[in-house]
Amino acid sequence: MANNGIVIGGVIATIAIVFAVFVSFNSMSENDGGELIVTNGNYAETVGEVTETERSYEYSLIDIFEKSEESVVQVNVLRSESDGGMGSGFVYSDEGYIITNQHVVRDAQKVTVTFLDGEAYIGDVVGRDRDLDIAVVKVNPSNTYIQPIKIGDSSKLKVGEKIAAIGNPFGLSGSMTSGIVSQIGRLLPQESGYSIPDVIQTDAAINPGNSGGPLINMKGEVVGINTAIQSATGEFSGIGFAVPANTVKKVVPILIEKGEFKHPWMGISGTDVDPELAEVRELNSSKGFLVVSVIEGSPAEEAGLLGVSETKEVDGREFAIDGDIIVSIDGKTVRKISDILVHLQREKSIGDEMILSVNRNGEILELTMVLEERPR
Repeated sequence: MANNGIVIGGVIATIAIVFAVFVSFNSMSENDGGELIVTNGNYAETVGEVTETERSYEYSLIDIFEKSEESVVQVNVLRSESDGGMGSGFVYSDEGYIITNQHVVRDAQKVTVTFLDGEAYIGDVVGRDRDLDIAVVKVNPSNTYIQPIKIGDSSKLKVGEKIAAIGNPFGLSGSMTSGIVSQIGRLLPQESGYSIPDVIQTDAAINPGNSGGPLINMKGEVVGINTAIQSATGEFSGIGFAVPANTVKKVVPILIEKGEFKHPWMGISGTDVDPELAEVRELNSSKGFLVVSVIEGSPAEEAGLLGVSETKEVDGREFAIDGDIIVSIDGKTVRKISDILVHLQREKSIGDEMILSVNRNGEILELTMVLEERPR
Protein backbone atom coordinates (compact mmCIF):
# COMPACT_ATOMS: atom_id res chain seq x y z
CA MET A 1 0.00 0.00 0.00
CA ALA A 2 3.04 2.30 0.00
CA ASN A 3 2.04 3.72 -3.37
CA ASN A 4 -1.18 5.09 -1.92
CA GLY A 5 0.53 7.34 0.61
CA ILE A 6 0.40 11.08 1.21
CA VAL A 7 2.44 13.29 3.52
CA ILE A 8 0.70 14.14 6.75
CA GLY A 9 3.15 15.75 9.14
CA GLY A 10 5.90 13.38 8.28
CA VAL A 11 4.82 10.48 6.11
CA ILE A 12 5.11 10.73 2.36
CA ALA A 13 2.27 9.63 0.15
CA THR A 14 2.09 9.80 -3.57
CA ILE A 15 0.16 12.65 -5.11
CA ALA A 16 -0.56 12.60 -8.81
CA ILE A 17 0.61 16.16 -9.29
CA VAL A 18 4.19 16.92 -10.15
CA PHE A 19 5.32 20.50 -10.00
CA ALA A 20 8.36 20.96 -7.88
CA VAL A 21 11.38 22.66 -9.31
CA PHE A 22 11.84 25.97 -7.58
CA VAL A 23 11.99 29.02 -9.76
CA SER A 24 14.57 31.50 -8.71
CA PHE A 25 16.49 33.30 -11.43
CA ASN A 26 19.97 31.89 -11.68
CA SER A 27 22.28 33.54 -14.13
CA MET A 28 25.04 31.03 -13.66
CA SER A 29 23.24 27.80 -14.27
CA GLU A 30 20.60 26.50 -16.65
CA ASN A 31 17.41 24.62 -15.88
CA ASP A 32 16.81 21.19 -17.29
CA GLY A 33 13.97 21.16 -19.79
CA GLY A 34 10.81 19.31 -18.92
CA GLU A 35 10.85 20.09 -15.19
CA LEU A 36 8.20 22.03 -13.34
CA ILE A 37 9.56 25.19 -11.88
CA VAL A 38 8.54 26.69 -8.58
CA THR A 39 8.94 30.36 -7.95
CA ASN A 40 8.35 31.24 -4.37
CA GLY A 41 7.58 34.74 -3.39
CA ASN A 42 5.91 37.23 -1.14
CA TYR A 43 5.67 40.96 -1.30
CA ALA A 44 3.75 43.05 1.15
CA GLU A 45 3.21 46.70 1.81
CA THR A 46 1.12 49.17 3.73
CA VAL A 47 -0.79 51.30 1.27
CA GLY A 48 -1.51 54.75 2.70
CA GLU A 49 -3.33 55.08 5.97
CA VAL A 50 -5.01 51.78 6.77
CA THR A 51 -7.60 51.71 9.55
CA GLU A 52 -8.83 48.68 11.43
CA THR A 53 -11.98 48.64 9.33
CA GLU A 54 -11.66 46.84 6.02
CA ARG A 55 -11.45 49.01 2.90
CA SER A 56 -14.65 49.01 0.90
CA TYR A 57 -12.96 50.27 -2.26
CA GLU A 58 -10.12 49.16 -4.50
CA TYR A 59 -7.02 50.84 -5.89
CA SER A 60 -6.11 50.88 -9.54
CA LEU A 61 -3.15 48.82 -10.71
CA ILE A 62 -1.20 52.06 -11.19
CA ASP A 63 -1.87 53.07 -7.58
CA ILE A 64 -0.94 49.61 -6.31
CA PHE A 65 2.41 49.70 -8.07
CA GLU A 66 3.31 53.26 -7.08
CA LYS A 67 2.45 52.68 -3.45
CA SER A 68 4.17 49.28 -3.29
CA GLU A 69 7.35 49.52 -5.32
CA GLU A 70 9.46 50.97 -2.47
CA SER A 71 8.66 47.91 -0.37
CA VAL A 72 9.84 45.40 -2.97
CA VAL A 73 13.50 44.41 -2.98
CA GLN A 74 15.86 42.42 -5.15
CA VAL A 75 17.67 39.55 -3.43
CA ASN A 76 21.01 38.46 -4.91
CA VAL A 77 22.70 35.34 -3.63
CA LEU A 78 26.26 34.04 -3.91
CA ARG A 79 26.56 30.32 -3.21
CA SER A 80 30.09 29.79 -4.47
CA GLU A 81 32.58 31.46 -6.78
CA SER A 82 30.72 30.09 -9.78
CA ASP A 83 27.15 29.82 -8.53
CA GLY A 84 24.67 32.55 -7.67
CA GLY A 85 21.11 33.56 -8.22
CA MET A 86 18.47 36.24 -7.86
CA GLY A 87 14.98 36.50 -6.44
CA SER A 88 12.61 38.99 -4.92
CA GLY A 89 11.47 39.94 -1.44
CA PHE A 90 9.52 42.57 0.48
CA VAL A 91 9.90 44.68 3.60
CA TYR A 92 8.14 43.10 6.54
CA SER A 93 8.92 45.55 9.35
CA ASP A 94 10.67 48.80 10.26
CA GLU A 95 13.41 46.76 11.92
CA GLY A 96 14.74 45.72 8.51
CA TYR A 97 13.27 42.23 8.22
CA ILE A 98 12.79 41.09 4.63
CA ILE A 99 10.61 38.15 3.59
CA THR A 100 11.63 35.98 0.66
CA ASN A 101 11.65 32.32 -0.30
CA GLN A 102 13.83 29.75 1.35
CA HIS A 103 14.87 28.36 -2.01
CA VAL A 104 16.14 31.81 -3.03
CA VAL A 105 18.65 31.95 -0.14
CA ARG A 106 19.33 28.22 0.10
CA ASP A 107 23.03 27.43 0.70
CA ALA A 108 23.84 31.14 0.42
CA GLN A 109 27.31 32.28 1.44
CA LYS A 110 26.36 35.90 0.83
CA VAL A 111 22.98 37.64 0.50
CA THR A 112 22.67 41.16 -0.92
CA VAL A 113 19.40 43.09 -0.68
CA THR A 114 18.88 46.01 -3.09
CA PHE A 115 16.17 48.64 -2.59
CA LEU A 116 14.38 50.80 -5.13
CA ASP A 117 16.74 53.73 -4.52
CA GLY A 118 19.67 51.57 -5.63
CA GLU A 119 21.19 51.19 -2.17
CA ALA A 120 22.33 47.61 -1.45
CA TYR A 121 23.01 45.99 1.91
CA ILE A 122 24.43 42.68 3.07
CA GLY A 123 21.72 40.59 4.72
CA ASP A 124 21.74 37.82 7.31
CA VAL A 125 19.31 34.90 7.01
CA VAL A 126 17.78 34.80 10.50
CA GLY A 127 15.06 32.21 9.94
CA ARG A 128 13.88 29.71 7.36
CA ASP A 129 11.26 27.02 6.80
CA ARG A 130 12.09 24.53 4.05
CA ASP A 131 8.66 22.93 4.10
CA LEU A 132 6.82 26.21 3.51
CA ASP A 133 9.61 27.79 1.43
CA ILE A 134 9.74 30.93 3.58
CA ALA A 135 12.87 32.73 4.74
CA VAL A 136 13.53 35.94 6.68
CA VAL A 137 16.57 38.12 5.93
CA LYS A 138 17.72 40.93 8.27
CA VAL A 139 19.34 44.08 6.89
CA ASN A 140 20.48 47.28 8.59
CA PRO A 141 19.81 50.02 6.04
CA SER A 142 21.65 53.22 6.91
CA ASN A 143 20.79 55.38 3.90
CA THR A 144 17.37 54.01 2.91
CA TYR A 145 13.91 54.75 4.26
CA ILE A 146 12.25 51.36 4.49
CA GLN A 147 8.52 51.01 4.00
CA PRO A 148 6.86 47.83 5.32
CA ILE A 149 3.85 46.56 3.45
CA LYS A 150 0.60 45.48 5.05
CA ILE A 151 -0.13 41.76 5.03
CA GLY A 152 -3.78 41.03 4.41
CA ASP A 153 -6.17 38.20 5.26
CA SER A 154 -5.77 35.49 2.61
CA SER A 155 -8.77 33.57 3.98
CA LYS A 156 -11.02 36.26 2.46
CA LEU A 157 -9.79 35.68 -1.09
CA LYS A 158 -12.40 34.69 -3.66
CA VAL A 159 -11.92 32.88 -6.94
CA GLY A 160 -12.07 35.49 -9.70
CA GLU A 161 -10.72 38.29 -7.49
CA LYS A 162 -8.18 40.58 -9.17
CA ILE A 163 -4.59 40.44 -7.91
CA ALA A 164 -1.13 41.68 -8.93
CA ALA A 165 2.38 40.20 -8.64
CA ILE A 166 5.49 42.36 -8.25
CA GLY A 167 9.07 41.12 -8.47
CA ASN A 168 12.20 40.89 -10.57
CA PRO A 169 11.50 38.39 -13.37
CA PHE A 170 14.62 37.53 -15.38
CA GLY A 171 16.45 40.25 -13.44
CA LEU A 172 14.08 42.99 -14.66
CA SER A 173 13.64 44.84 -11.39
CA GLY A 174 10.32 46.27 -10.28
CA SER A 175 8.09 44.45 -12.75
CA MET A 176 4.35 44.03 -12.26
CA THR A 177 1.86 41.59 -13.74
CA SER A 178 -1.82 41.15 -13.00
CA GLY A 179 -4.49 38.49 -13.14
CA ILE A 180 -7.06 36.80 -10.97
CA VAL A 181 -7.24 34.25 -8.19
CA SER A 182 -7.79 31.04 -10.15
CA GLN A 183 -8.35 28.79 -7.12
CA ILE A 184 -7.53 28.54 -3.43
CA GLY A 185 -6.66 25.67 -1.08
CA ARG A 186 -4.21 23.92 -3.41
CA LEU A 187 -1.48 21.55 -2.21
CA LEU A 188 2.05 22.30 -3.44
CA PRO A 189 4.54 19.41 -2.99
CA GLN A 190 8.05 20.41 -1.93
CA GLU A 191 11.50 18.88 -2.31
CA SER A 192 11.49 18.33 1.46
CA GLY A 193 8.81 15.65 0.99
CA TYR A 194 6.06 17.71 2.60
CA SER A 195 3.41 19.85 0.91
CA ILE A 196 2.52 23.51 1.37
CA PRO A 197 -1.22 23.58 2.15
CA ASP A 198 -3.79 26.26 1.36
CA VAL A 199 -1.82 27.54 -1.65
CA ILE A 200 -3.27 30.23 -3.93
CA GLN A 201 -3.42 29.51 -7.67
CA THR A 202 -3.25 32.49 -10.02
CA ASP A 203 -2.95 33.28 -13.70
CA ALA A 204 -0.82 36.39 -13.04
CA ALA A 205 2.46 35.87 -14.89
CA ILE A 206 5.20 34.56 -12.57
CA ASN A 207 8.65 33.95 -14.02
CA PRO A 208 12.18 33.15 -12.79
CA GLY A 209 13.26 35.92 -10.44
CA ASN A 210 9.74 36.52 -9.08
CA SER A 211 10.50 34.14 -6.22
CA GLY A 212 9.90 35.86 -2.92
CA GLY A 213 7.88 38.70 -4.41
CA PRO A 214 4.38 39.63 -3.25
CA LEU A 215 0.96 38.75 -4.53
CA ILE A 216 -1.18 41.81 -3.80
CA ASN A 217 -4.93 42.35 -3.73
CA MET A 218 -6.63 45.50 -4.98
CA LYS A 219 -6.67 46.95 -1.47
CA GLY A 220 -2.89 47.09 -1.58
CA GLU A 221 -2.39 44.19 0.84
CA VAL A 222 -0.09 41.24 0.43
CA VAL A 223 -2.18 38.08 0.19
CA GLY A 224 0.57 35.65 -0.81
CA ILE A 225 4.22 34.97 -1.61
CA ASN A 226 4.72 34.07 -5.26
CA THR A 227 6.26 30.68 -4.96
CA ALA A 228 5.77 28.37 -7.92
CA ILE A 229 4.73 27.88 -11.48
CA GLN A 230 3.57 24.80 -13.30
CA SER A 231 5.71 24.66 -16.41
CA ALA A 232 7.75 22.31 -18.56
CA THR A 233 10.21 25.03 -19.59
CA GLY A 234 10.71 27.20 -16.51
CA GLU A 235 8.72 30.04 -18.04
CA PHE A 236 5.18 31.01 -17.16
CA SER A 237 2.41 29.01 -18.84
CA GLY A 238 -0.70 30.32 -17.11
CA ILE A 239 -0.57 28.57 -13.73
CA GLY A 240 1.22 30.16 -10.80
CA PHE A 241 1.15 29.50 -7.06
CA ALA A 242 1.60 31.59 -3.92
CA VAL A 243 2.01 30.77 -0.23
CA PRO A 244 -0.98 32.40 1.53
CA ALA A 245 -0.50 35.51 3.65
CA ASN A 246 -2.10 33.92 6.71
CA THR A 247 0.65 31.31 6.71
CA VAL A 248 3.19 34.14 6.60
CA LYS A 249 1.52 35.87 9.56
CA LYS A 250 1.61 32.67 11.60
CA VAL A 251 5.14 31.56 10.75
CA VAL A 252 7.31 34.66 10.22
CA PRO A 253 7.17 36.04 13.81
CA ILE A 254 8.40 32.64 15.04
CA LEU A 255 11.16 32.56 12.42
CA ILE A 256 12.33 35.99 13.56
CA GLU A 257 12.28 34.98 17.23
CA LYS A 258 13.56 31.40 17.05
CA GLY A 259 14.96 30.87 13.55
CA GLU A 260 12.64 27.95 12.82
CA PHE A 261 9.00 26.97 12.93
CA LYS A 262 7.93 23.64 14.41
CA HIS A 263 4.98 22.05 12.63
CA PRO A 264 2.26 19.91 14.25
CA TRP A 265 2.26 16.27 13.20
CA MET A 266 -0.24 13.41 13.08
CA GLY A 267 1.88 10.49 11.89
CA ILE A 268 -0.24 8.81 9.23
CA SER A 269 -0.15 8.14 5.52
CA GLY A 270 -3.07 7.36 3.29
CA THR A 271 -5.10 8.23 0.24
CA ASP A 272 -8.27 10.12 -0.63
CA VAL A 273 -11.44 8.06 -0.95
CA ASP A 274 -12.61 7.76 -4.56
CA PRO A 275 -15.85 6.39 -6.07
CA GLU A 276 -14.38 2.94 -6.71
CA LEU A 277 -13.14 2.57 -3.11
CA ALA A 278 -16.48 3.87 -1.83
CA GLU A 279 -18.26 1.18 -3.83
CA VAL A 280 -15.98 -1.62 -2.62
CA ARG A 281 -16.33 -0.47 1.00
CA GLU A 282 -20.09 0.14 0.56
CA LEU A 283 -19.73 3.74 1.73
CA ASN A 284 -22.49 6.32 1.39
CA SER A 285 -20.03 8.96 0.18
CA SER A 286 -16.77 9.18 -1.76
CA LYS A 287 -15.49 11.92 0.56
CA GLY A 288 -12.91 11.28 3.26
CA PHE A 289 -9.31 10.20 3.77
CA LEU A 290 -8.34 6.55 4.15
CA VAL A 291 -5.62 5.86 6.72
CA VAL A 292 -3.25 3.38 5.09
CA SER A 293 -0.55 3.25 7.77
CA VAL A 294 0.10 4.63 11.23
CA ILE A 295 3.61 5.41 12.47
CA GLU A 296 4.58 3.64 15.67
CA GLY A 297 4.61 5.98 18.66
CA SER A 298 2.91 8.79 16.71
CA PRO A 299 -0.04 10.92 17.86
CA ALA A 300 -2.21 8.88 15.50
CA GLU A 301 -1.25 5.61 17.20
CA GLU A 302 -1.80 7.14 20.64
CA ALA A 303 -5.26 8.29 19.52
CA GLY A 304 -6.15 4.78 18.36
CA LEU A 305 -6.27 5.26 14.59
CA LEU A 306 -6.02 2.03 12.60
CA GLY A 307 -4.41 1.59 9.19
CA VAL A 308 -5.04 -0.95 6.47
CA SER A 309 -4.40 -4.61 7.29
CA GLU A 310 -6.31 -6.35 4.51
CA THR A 311 -6.84 -5.72 0.80
CA LYS A 312 -8.59 -7.40 -2.08
CA GLU A 313 -8.26 -7.18 -5.85
CA VAL A 314 -11.16 -5.94 -7.93
CA ASP A 315 -10.80 -5.61 -11.71
CA GLY A 316 -7.03 -5.65 -11.41
CA ARG A 317 -6.82 -3.00 -8.67
CA GLU A 318 -5.98 -3.52 -5.01
CA PHE A 319 -8.53 -2.04 -2.59
CA ALA A 320 -8.26 -1.64 1.17
CA ILE A 321 -11.20 -3.34 2.81
CA ASP A 322 -10.36 -2.03 6.28
CA GLY A 323 -8.52 0.95 7.74
CA ASP A 324 -10.08 4.02 9.33
CA ILE A 325 -11.56 6.68 7.06
CA ILE A 326 -11.32 10.21 8.48
CA VAL A 327 -14.59 11.99 7.69
CA SER A 328 -14.23 15.11 9.82
CA ILE A 329 -11.78 16.97 12.07
CA ASP A 330 -12.93 19.33 14.80
CA GLY A 331 -16.39 19.20 13.28
CA LYS A 332 -15.23 20.17 9.76
CA THR A 333 -15.95 17.80 6.89
CA VAL A 334 -12.92 16.11 5.33
CA ARG A 335 -13.33 15.77 1.58
CA LYS A 336 -9.68 14.93 0.93
CA ILE A 337 -6.17 15.24 2.39
CA SER A 338 -5.95 18.98 1.66
CA ASP A 339 -8.74 19.66 4.17
CA ILE A 340 -6.67 18.03 6.91
CA LEU A 341 -3.45 19.84 6.01
CA VAL A 342 -5.17 23.22 5.67
CA HIS A 343 -6.78 22.78 9.09
CA LEU A 344 -3.43 21.87 10.66
CA GLN A 345 -1.73 24.90 9.10
CA ARG A 346 -4.46 27.41 9.86
CA GLU A 347 -5.74 26.33 13.23
CA LYS A 348 -3.36 23.99 15.03
CA SER A 349 -0.07 24.05 16.94
CA ILE A 350 2.03 21.47 18.74
CA GLY A 351 0.26 20.27 21.88
CA ASP A 352 -3.24 21.07 20.61
CA GLU A 353 -6.02 18.51 20.75
CA MET A 354 -7.86 17.56 17.59
CA ILE A 355 -11.13 15.60 17.42
CA LEU A 356 -11.34 13.12 14.55
CA SER A 357 -14.51 11.44 13.37
CA VAL A 358 -13.64 8.20 11.61
CA ASN A 359 -15.61 5.53 9.79
CA ARG A 360 -14.41 2.17 11.07
CA ASN A 361 -16.14 -0.67 9.27
CA GLY A 362 -19.37 1.29 9.03
CA GLU A 363 -19.34 2.64 12.59
CA ILE A 364 -18.57 6.34 13.25
CA LEU A 365 -16.12 6.82 16.12
CA GLU A 366 -14.72 10.00 17.69
CA LEU A 367 -11.03 9.94 18.58
CA THR A 368 -9.00 12.61 20.35
CA MET A 369 -5.47 13.27 19.11
CA VAL A 370 -2.78 15.41 20.77
CA LEU A 371 -0.50 16.85 18.08
CA GLU A 372 3.26 16.53 18.40
CA GLU A 373 6.22 18.11 16.63
CA ARG A 374 6.85 16.93 13.09
CA PRO A 375 10.06 14.87 12.94
CA ARG A 376 12.84 15.90 10.56
